[in-house]
Amino acid sequence: MKQVRRLTTGRIARFAKLASLGAQTGVQLLTSRDATAAATKAAEVLGTLRGLAAKVGQMASYVEGAVPDAYRGAYEQALKSLHHGTSTSDPKAIRRVIESELGAPIERLFAEWEETPFASASIGQVHRARLSDGRQVAVKVQHPGIEQAVENDLRNAGVLEAMVGTLLPRGVDTKRLFNDVRDRFREELSYKKEAKNQEIFARIHANDPNVVIPHVIKERSNQRVLTTDFVTGMSLSQAAALAETERKQYCATLWRFEFRSLLQSGIFNADPHPGNFFFMDGGRIAFIDFGCVQQLEDSVRKAINRIHAAALRRNETDFGREVAQMLGSSGGTYERAIVEYIRHCFRPLFESPFRLTPDYVKSVVLGIRGLKGELFAKDGSFVMPPRGLTFLSRLQLGFYSVLAKLDATQDYASIESEFFGSASPAFVAPSCSDSPAER
Repeated sequence: MKQVRRLTTGRIARFAKLASLGAQTGVQLLTSRDATAAATKAAEVLGTLRGLAAKVGQMASYVEGAVPDAYRGAYEQALKSLHHGTSTSDPKAIRRVIESELGAPIERLFAEWEETPFASASIGQVHRARLSDGRQVAVKVQHPGIEQAVENDLRNAGVLEAMVGTLLPRGVDTKRLFNDVRDRFREELSYKKEAKNQEIFARIHANDPNVVIPHVIKERSNQRVLTTDFVTGMSLSQAAALAETERKQYCATLWRFEFRSLLQSGIFNADPHPGNFFFMDGGRIAFIDFGCVQQLEDSVRKAINRIHAAALRRNETDFGREVAQMLGSSGGTYERAIVEYIRHCFRPLFESPFRLTPDYVKSVVLGIRGLKGELFAKDGSFVMPPRGLTFLSRLQLGFYSVLAKLDATQDYASIESEFFGSASPAFVAPSCSDSPAER
């Protein structure tokens, strides 16, 4: 576990540390080409800052193609520590958060309490405890000051928004994109909302024995404390070392988890980093952390269903038409480019059985970069994507990277066909918005 460090919350101080990190690592790579030293420094600073900074580091560490190949090994090794933990918060401060949120001393709330956290993440840290009835539980507690730190990170992002807005074509609504990002990250600060999300996903996957979602202990949860049943299992790297027959089972479970909720209920967990998965026997996976969840408008869900249906039929014409219709495009350079790119993303269905490899995921990442050139198409054909698709792209990159680590051939089309069903969903998730009283 990382050492206890005070969280830097000030806007200018956090911005300065990130700016300094960029300058230091850049100089190291350009002058000495010491990628290991630069990556180690990045992991230390991002882990200490926590908040959005740590999330950026987590994604860079596992998304194939996020870091240039020349530095990939060094950064993956150094930033891997962010999967398992960031710096921890002072035990006394953590106690104050719990007792303030739950209205009683820890000794009355839990029969046993482990002072040292067994995990620490970007927003909070997790302690093991036992209830009076003997149940082992995991208690997630927000880092004191993290709300202010995240808000200041988002304010700093506003500076970036203004800069980006001056460089892109008029059709790119940077304000909407940044607002979508802000909304999702602010929601992660509400453990009340996360508890609701977790219960929604538990209901969606209630009939799937391989999808394990820990039960929420409501009487020991509040805005900044979330208590659930304790679960454990193998890490992604441990699961990736197993025989392919076992890895194939995990790939199937992951596909059902991600796409059943998306296709049936228009809801998805947009934070698929490896630390949120515990791999268990028999293809079972325990899923934790439902803070970053996106609910799509039903019209978008239905459009995505039609696209998946065309891919399952391997009908190229219908697929291209449905993608263009969902995006609201009307021909031109950008439409051709985006349809081609999304078709590339759907290779696991069109070419099923399919083996997701690191090289394939890198090609997906590079494809996004290639699309940037089409923003400036002279025919003015660029259109803004529907709301919610920003985080769907984040899900796809992270999710595909996890499958690539498992490196197994799986018949994803057959798996998806089992639960695809009719256009009418088996369960429609309620709105994920908090009521005014919970904001």
